[in-house]
Amino acid sequence: MRATHIEFRLRMLINAAIIILGFWAPWIGVLAPPTGFASRISTLEWLASTLSRLGLMSFTHAAPFVLTVGAGVAALGAILRIWGSACLGPSTVQHPDMQAGAVMAAGPYRFVRNPLYLGLWCMVAAMALLMPPTGALFTLVLISIFLLRLILGEEAFIGHQLGERFRVYRLAVPRLIPRLRPLLPRTAAKPQWLRAISSELLSVGVFITFAFLSWSYNNRLMLRAILVSFGVSLIARALIGDSPRALSNPN
Repeated sequence: MRATHIEFRLRMLINAAIIILGFWAPWIGVLAPPTGFASRISTLEWLASTLSRLGLMSFTHAAPFVLTVGAGVAALGAILRIWGSACLGPSTVQHPDMQAGAVMAAGPYRFVRNPLYLGLWCMVAAMALLMPPTGALFTLVLISIFLLRLILGEEAFIGHQLGERFRVYRLAVPRLIPRLRPLLPRTAAKPQWLRAISSELLSVGVFITFAFLSWSYNNRLMLRAILVSFGVSLIARALIGDSPRALSNPN
């Protein structure tokens, strides 16, 4: 169930491949007629029409409701990604190999052990609203399995390297569901906010897309904005120079 070191090295490429397949959804029209859940309408439209069809709210209210939820999930993803990256340092986050140093209980790591993976899942969940429904289901299932494999592999590596220190941290901080009242005292850390924001421009772009562009109800415009954010984020990550911080949660 644990991810291998090769999977960890290729994690960005694998995540991207899963997302691209979700948008493409090549199985639509091949396995079944493209109607209903198996159609190429966006999940956003499908959810809104489903809420309307069930009589829970009118379509004119359901669409803004789904968009608001999407923007909230995207915002949570951006916050977790930027906050976690600021505490670890972007170079540690982007390092191709698993890292293990001193256990850190600063920033989001006092509340949850894997804020970056949780933030990534939230970002992908928001993007899934623009995918066909079957593509969204495919993406969320596969991305959840892959992220869990990465977490288990990384925690096994860190536990082997740090031993008792990580065991104590693991008992005090939940893996994925944040604890509202942290048990560990805050450790000293100097967040690198500017570098973190620069390295997480994709998550910022996804949030901006849903918060400001979604009200045009133009899925193509939103998708283009996300693609631009992705391209800019790749350039920004390539330009970032940062000495790695060998901490316990480089995800």
